[in-house]
Amino acid sequence: MEQPGTAAAASSASGRMFSWVSKDARRKKEPELFQTVAEGLRQLYAQKLLPLEEHYRFHDFHSPALEDADFDNKPMVLLVGQYSTGKTTFIRHLIEQDFPGMRIGPEPTTDSFIAVMHGPTEGVVPGNALVVDPRRPFRKLNAFGNAFLNRFMCAQLPNPVLDSISIIDTPGILSGEKQRISRGYDFAAVLEWFAERVDRIILLFDAHKLDISDEFSEVIKALKNHEDKIRVVLNKADQIETQQLMRVYGALMWSLGKIINTPEVVRVYIGSFWSHPLLIPDNRKLFEAEEQDLFKDIQSLPRNAALRKLNDLIKRARLAKVHAYIISSLKKEMPNVFGKESKKKELVNNLGEIYQKIEREHQISPGDFPSLRKMQELLQSQDFSKFQALKPKLLDTVDDMLANDIARLMVMVRQEESLMPAQAVKGGAFEGTMNGPFGHGYGEGAGEGIDDVEWVVGKDKPTYDEIFYTLSPVNGKITGANAKKEMVKSKLPNTVLGKIWKLADVDRDGLLDDEEFALANHLIKVKLEGHELPADLPPHLIPPSKRRPQ
Repeated sequence: MEQPGTAAAASSASGRMFSWVSKDARRKKEPELFQTVAEGLRQLYAQKLLPLEEHYRFHDFHSPALEDADFDNKPMVLLVGQYSTGKTTFIRHLIEQDFPGMRIGPEPTTDSFIAVMHGPTEGVVPGNALVVDPRRPFRKLNAFGNAFLNRFMCAQLPNPVLDSISIIDTPGILSGEKQRISRGYDFAAVLEWFAERVDRIILLFDAHKLDISDEFSEVIKALKNHEDKIRVVLNKADQIETQQLMRVYGALMWSLGKIINTPEVVRVYIGSFWSHPLLIPDNRKLFEAEEQDLFKDIQSLPRNAALRKLNDLIKRARLAKVHAYIISSLKKEMPNVFGKESKKKELVNNLGEIYQKIEREHQISPGDFPSLRKMQELLQSQDFSKFQALKPKLLDTVDDMLANDIARLMVMVRQEESLMPAQAVKGGAFEGTMNGPFGHGYGEGAGEGIDDVEWVVGKDKPTYDEIFYTLSPVNGKITGANAKKEMVKSKLPNTVLGKIWKLADVDRDGLLDDEEFALANHLIKVKLEGHELPADLPPHLIPPSKRRPQ
């Protein structure tokens, strides 16, 4: 006989259950609403991707679970290079300030991973304290153990550059098996962990002693799947002559082509990234232009940070899906009772065939699969009986996230980007690089004569006048047709000559007087010397007779 109140309780429970179901259905119909991209990524990860990762033990094989700090932290730049390539000096050059724990020398000096970050006071936070701080994105480094944590620290200091970005200095890479063993932790695995989370990876090479050791090759290979983040700096380039520099650059590109196996050519910045006098100043202009390009790249990081996090989450979701298919396939092949160990060995050895089967069945690109050798190594120590069978609902949720939620977040990314300054990193070496007479290109090309009292075109005007009077001027002016006969002798394309005509015809009457003709020839000379034409005529180039009285 039913006890009193049981029916009511059942009815209430059923009501609760159905209200939950209807709420869930309602949530499916209504798209998620997010205030910021970071908040959206955090929620999507926790609600849609993390359940799949946990169900198939993704974190035991690939990368630890993401935390709030991973979505909120500032853009990070990872510096990687052999010892004495100038990594620490490069950081000092960027922030124009010494940082705690900094040591510079020709021998291997940096033996730790140092996260150079913003803080209210100058000081050092040791690794063991760093990995328990929920505000820092380093908690999961705990998995690498004490051997690593004793070689990890955060140097914090109040610096305007570090307001926008954080920089990770790494130990100098040496050659030989002995060095690899003596570290006491998996150096390549730590770098791979950082590579997943940083916005830019800068590989530094020394132009004076270019060689890529075995360990450095291994490290660069560990950065596979993050080629879009990699930039290369050929540092100390002022120590060698131009001809040698060309050879070194060629050798570097050839070596990198063998290691970084992508069709795209990696971007290499050539220069001498410190504040000392150039030893061989022949390539000063090249170094300045390269430094400006690198600075622009770094300055764009805060603006592109949300897009990078979105891109990394998509990459992670694709890998998690493939991982789920691999684990569920292995589970399916395992016997229920006898012969488990021998079957496990057979499956690990035939993992390549399982990859191909999954690739065919689910139309997955080969590039989405994890490294076969690494996966085989990790599977050796796993208990296959604890693996889970395929659960389509979890995969459908991730597919829905990739198909719908990510598209909505992409719109928000563009909106957030449009509100940010184009070059958000301020202070240090980024400050004042384009100001005054030492800005790139100042006083050159169309900028020549910018500070002169006299009109810069005037010094060559007598020569241009001789040509002008051979072109049959009427009332002191020549027609476009007559000007064209002379201007095409420069062999510049018509599009360029058209722009020069537009700039030189200051009074817009379709004719050129002697000053305007001289100006047109001056602009032709600027272009033939390899400089760019200005979008609008600078005030110092306006002919004196066309200037408005002050």
